Amino acid sequence: MADIKGGARTALICGSVAYDTILVFPDRFKTHIMPDKLHVLNVSFLVPEMRREYGGCAANIAYNLHLLGDRGLPMATAGHDFGPYRDRLHALGIELEHVRVLEDAFTAQAFITTDLDDNQITAFHPGAMQQAHLNRVADVRAELRLGIVAPDGRQAMLEHAAQFFAAGVPFIFDPGQGLPMFDGPELTGFIDQATWVAVNDYEWGLLQRKTGLSAADIVERVEALVVTKGAEGSVIFTRGGTLAIPCAKPRGVVDPTGCGDAYRAGLIHGLLHGLDWPTSGRIASLLGAIKIESRGPQNHRFTRAEFARRYAENFGDNLEINP
Repeated sequence: MADIKGGARTALICGSVAYDTILVFPDRFKTHIMPDKLHVLNVSFLVPEMRREYGGCAANIAYNLHLLGDRGLPMATAGHDFGPYRDRLHALGIELEHVRVLEDAFTAQAFITTDLDDNQITAFHPGAMQQAHLNRVADVRAELRLGIVAPDGRQAMLEHAAQFFAAGVPFIFDPGQGLPMFDGPELTGFIDQATWVAVNDYEWGLLQRKTGLSAADIVERVEALVVTKGAEGSVIFTRGGTLAIPCAKPRGVVDPTGCGDAYRAGLIHGLLHGLDWPTSGRIASLLGAIKIESRGPQNHRFTRAEFARRYAENFGDNLEINP
């Protein structure tokens, strides 16, 4: 019997808070992009459906951890327009002591266009996120079990990784969309400081190309490398072997935005509570599947009892609920 623990345990989530403007293109990008014209790319997509959501990696991960009963402290910078977002997170019970508001900047803004194949084109204005290095891990008074360095300002990612390492706090390196900002030696430096690495399949290819490191090379340096593959599930490379984690089946595919953050929250939950990798990976997979059933990164809801039922339906194992 697998085990989903109750009782809040604290993780520091270094990353962004952002407003996501999500645009839905009712067609496929590939039918409008001509491969022989990529050097003069000039495309326009009519997007009749648009909505604004609350997002950003730090807030998304903290939201999902909150649903699982854990305490995720987002560490981020926001702008003068943060008020509605702050009020929402306060109402949810997510602590914002380490979200710094900069009055001379906008909160980070993502403009995401999604097509019928769930491909996405994103434009991102970093705004206040560029000053995220003003936050310091040493300023956190809570007892931290672990942390994560998720996509954020370039300098912040470098400094927060070094600060976690210096403080002896184990952390996940999750470069995400920030990966292109770093060269091979910098990425190798992150890996050498991290305890775990999490990337999607595309990012894994880029990470290999930039660093020259194989999965075997990386797991000599960290405890696990996690590579997510969307509907094909995920793979967890450890020193003890490679685990294939099946994809949980969603009840409907609505919006992939934030699925990666939900998956990472599941990994963090497992690590906070000492669960094994097969269970942690399956919890992460199910969180991603539940998220994809809802629009936006933070609109899905469940009780832990409901989560346990979905886990049993997907994986044929029971989760023990601890209040």
